[in-house]
Amino acid sequence: MRDDGDGWLNKTVIGAGIASFFSDLGHEAVTVLLPSLLIVIGAPVYALGVIEGLSDGVSSFVKLFSGHWSDQLGKRKEFALTGYLATAVFPAFVAVATVWPVVLLGRVIGWAGRGTRGPPRDAILAKSVPPHDLGKAFGFHRAGDTLGAIAGPLMALALVSSIGLREIFWLTLIPGFLAVATFWLLVREKNPTPSRDKTKLVTSLRGLPGAFKRFLGAVLVFGTADFSHTLLIAFAIVALTPSLGLAGATAVGAGLYLVRNVVYAAASYPFGVLGDRFGRVKMLILGYTVAVATFIGFAVVPPDLVGYGALFALAGLFIAAEDTLEGAVAAELVEEQRRGLGFGVLATVNGIGDLASSIIIGFLWAFVGYAAGFLFAAIVAAAGTLLLVATRSLPSAAG
Repeated sequence: MRDDGDGWLNKTVIGAGIASFFSDLGHEAVTVLLPSLLIVIGAPVYALGVIEGLSDGVSSFVKLFSGHWSDQLGKRKEFALTGYLATAVFPAFVAVATVWPVVLLGRVIGWAGRGTRGPPRDAILAKSVPPHDLGKAFGFHRAGDTLGAIAGPLMALALVSSIGLREIFWLTLIPGFLAVATFWLLVREKNPTPSRDKTKLVTSLRGLPGAFKRFLGAVLVFGTADFSHTLLIAFAIVALTPSLGLAGATAVGAGLYLVRNVVYAAASYPFGVLGDRFGRVKMLILGYTVAVATFIGFAVVPPDLVGYGALFALAGLFIAAEDTLEGAVAAELVEEQRRGLGFGVLATVNGIGDLASSIIIGFLWAFVGYAAGFLFAAIVAAAGTLLLVATRSLPSAAG
């Protein structure tokens, strides 16, 4: 295995990818079964939107402080490890839950862990490769992340017919703790020193580059439409239960989410490479455009396995572009010594959008209808795409 100085595919990049594989394997196995658990315990329709929105919101606000403090303390790896540990224990809360607020508590703890680990891990990753290889490194990491997101639903599908939901949740603790061990043993941060800049958080935020702030504006608007894809599983289960029954619809929902994750994994690295070659903002605009088409599709396509399969595949395509290229664009726009903060701000902006979108969509579905929720998402995502088009000539960070 290459040392960090030998090229972009080094020990740190590989270790971060493997850790993300194990972590996603664990929590995605829980995610794909969560809508069915909520139905079984009698949770209201809007509960999943509240759970996803609040969890994503907490995760993203934590990322802001995690990025800033890890920069200042020079302890990025320690912050990341703490986050992986919190995510590893969250399935235990779901396994014992009999009311949906307990699920919410566990999800918030787990996603706070994801928030804690994200910016310092991304800063370590960005520092471990040459600037011209950022897209490749982030693409590789996202591919490892989403391979775990494939393995998780596969494990759930393989086990759901033979053991109970709660037994599966307990089993997912194992890959969670393997993620902690992998990150601890393989990932190395180059020159982990505290930042010389002791500027307070608010002042640091004001000092971020103007081009990055304009980029964040487009991300915020788009993110207000980009609700959690766990809601897509719930939508598919509800739409297909009349014809398949709850057990059959649960299995199909897991299978559709698996399709989404396969496409996500397959497209992450190519989007990184294409972004390096043709322009990261241009490829991100393409991804946002696919999202608009996907939301419109969900609003108009009748319940059908083939149609839903195609739409879940498109969802995987646009989230691959979003997750891979937003981070790479941020690394390009923010100087190295502030990247932890930059990634934290990016995540917080995404989290504000996730918080709003998941809750709004959940309540629209509950009180207006599914088509209204999807059309709202399509209109807002189109506005975010147009704002991103206006930023396509963004300059890189000063050296």
